[in-house]
Amino acid sequence: MSGRPVKHSLTLRGHRTSVSLEDDFWAAFREIAEARGQGINALATEIDATRGDVGLASALRVFILREIRAQSSAPKA
Repeated sequence: MSGRPVKHSLTLRGHRTSVSLEDDFWAAFREIAEARGQGINALATEIDATRGDVGLASALRVFILREIRAQSSAPKA
């Protein structure tokens, strides 16, 4: 596992931006987006719209952490 953030470009409401996240966060973010039937740009746009004054990378990490916690506490079928 590499602890170094990796920069990727995203398009949010038609504007390109770069976000640096560690590889594990990028992988989890892609998995969450896929499970929701969304692309990563669409999901990032939703998160961006609600993040307030928090940086986008931090907002994405917190979102990913909350999603993983929610999945792990969900009742097993």
